[in-house]
Amino acid sequence: MSFARFAFSARALHRQAASSARRYSTAPDASKKPSNLPLYLGGAGCAGIAAYIYLKQSGSAKAAATPKKDLTSPLDPQKWVEFELKRIEPYNHNTAKYIFKLPEGQASLMPVASCVLVEPAEGARPLLDDKGKPVHRPYTPISPPDLEGEFTFLIKRYEQGQMSQYIHALKPGEKLAIKGPLTKIPYKQNEWDEVGMIAGGSGITPMYQVLKHALADPSNKTKFTLLFANISERDILLREEFDQLKKEHPDTLNVIYTVDKADSNWKGYTGYINKEMIAKHIAPASLGNKVKVLVCGPPGQVNAIAGKKESIAKQGPVSGILKELGYTEDQVFKF
Repeated sequence: MSFARFAFSARALHRQAASSARRYSTAPDASKKPSNLPLYLGGAGCAGIAAYIYLKQSGSAKAAATPKKDLTSPLDPQKWVEFELKRIEPYNHNTAKYIFKLPEGQASLMPVASCVLVEPAEGARPLLDDKGKPVHRPYTPISPPDLEGEFTFLIKRYEQGQMSQYIHALKPGEKLAIKGPLTKIPYKQNEWDEVGMIAGGSGITPMYQVLKHALADPSNKTKFTLLFANISERDILLREEFDQLKKEHPDTLNVIYTVDKADSNWKGYTGYINKEMIAKHIAPASLGNKVKVLVCGPPGQVNAIAGKKESIAKQGPVSGILKELGYTEDQVFKF
């Protein structure tokens, strides 16, 4: 079964919209909330090893997009393909952009929303878990799917993250093996009136992929609200990009940040994403099939907000805060 979707060009002109008040406004919360820190100790990925197992068993999803100048994709969901690291662009104290080389006339052509799996290239030092099995991790590129010649990952280094530590040790000219794409949830333009996005740390990349795709389409009518939790202000990934998108699309995008450690100049929320915050900003479950809530972050955060995800193929029951607020399995998707 193919999960491939046609993707709109991420370079499409942004629709200009008149500024107006949103239904779900944000307001600073001066009270100190419990710490975000335990939520980030679970690692970098949203899916883990189960992604590899599922892809190996059912990996029939092929990269597909609306190509320009007959672009093709070198990605393959059936086998590992090695890509050379072209350059590294430091981002902050523990995150960098890793840009991999593609041949002329090729682009990633990643469907929305999808990710790829990565592992060390052949001949490199293998990564094994505590059971002696190979380590694979899912990552979502942040570059446009139709960008010719290269594609980019924004990768945060986790102290307990084997793969993130490995990638941060790569040097230009070295290679990484990639398999995919693995489509997570095929995005259909205007399928929902409201989309709530709840993310933590590096779990922001699939949200960015969806927003860039959806907001670039002038026909978009869906209203997006992003709640994004991080340890500190300097840890907020892609903040400039999200703030710019919010400025360009004031009627269809709202972004709310919360941090664990706030300095005296911070005017946003402090603490983890809680029931009150979600109820205030995310469209209610009473909207039925008109609302969707997407969740991606460290396992602790996902468990508390939406319940544990069973596997890459099975979402598992909705529990946690979203269950308390009345959301059903049809209304929630866990990356």
